[in-house]
Amino acid sequence: MVAPVHLGRPVNRSSVPTMSSEIICVGEILWDALPDGLFLGGAPFNVASHLRALHQRVTFASRVGDDRLGHEALRRMQARGLKTKFVQVDSSLPTGFVEVALENSGEPDYEILEPAAWDAVAFTDSLVQHARNSDTLVYGSLAQRALTSRETIRQLWEADLLRVFDVNLRPPFIDSETIRASLEAADIVKCNDDELQRMMGWFDLPRDVESATAAVAATFDCSCVCVTAGSEGAWLWMNGDTSRHSGYPVDVEDTVGAGDAFLAALITGLIGGWKGADLLDHANRLGAFVASRSGAFPAYPAGAFDEISELVLDT
Repeated sequence: MVAPVHLGRPVNRSSVPTMSSEIICVGEILWDALPDGLFLGGAPFNVASHLRALHQRVTFASRVGDDRLGHEALRRMQARGLKTKFVQVDSSLPTGFVEVALENSGEPDYEILEPAAWDAVAFTDSLVQHARNSDTLVYGSLAQRALTSRETIRQLWEADLLRVFDVNLRPPFIDSETIRASLEAADIVKCNDDELQRMMGWFDLPRDVESATAAVAATFDCSCVCVTAGSEGAWLWMNGDTSRHSGYPVDVEDTVGAGDAFLAALITGLIGGWKGADLLDHANRLGAFVASRSGAFPAYPAGAFDEISELVLDT
């Protein structure tokens, strides 16, 4: 392990977050209707669940409906060790629901129903106070499809913390200006190779992955940009240094949540001072493990970040 490095643009804190720091994930929580049944998911919720399993202090903020699926979502959150204090309950909007069809490759095709309770996450005094007392904020693009949640997320950017942007483009909820604003707010960016291809066109980036990753960092003043490519691994640009991992080929069950697991491992490693090949190795291994199982949060022994190397992959 290496010593911690500065991860973001200059902030008022005297040091970067430590392993005991508080992370707040904000955004959608929803039910994925997969061929094997209903699975609780949503990218920021999945990231929070994996962060908790990796022994991080994490809070999840969202909104569910006052319905059976909402009550069950709250119950399952508690079962995963996640507090429900900042998950609001909506009396009129339903809990989020997604119909997921899997291609032969295991890649998901989503039909995300709207409106949903997570479109209306309200900005409250208790939420902003918690953000101010946290060290890291994780947010995505899908949760910004509706005005209320979008404005809440943008107000949370004003807190003095490390901002991690997870680019999760889900048609038809794709807006380049939302992506631009989110990139401008971010210290750390994670996307997949298809999403990077879209950003190349929007923001006039170079056409090769390594150059484009560095260009995102330079254009939007980010200190860490990571691009995932499924079984082909990932690229990492971090404070001027570039790393590449070739990935772990596995027998894919489905890829739902694999990128979220990858991001949770990436955040945990960055906070702990890891970088380069070792950081990418652990993040790729956890992502591959999730892809080889059904659902976004398959059972695995919760443990410290460096224990990810002990996960057994189905190859």
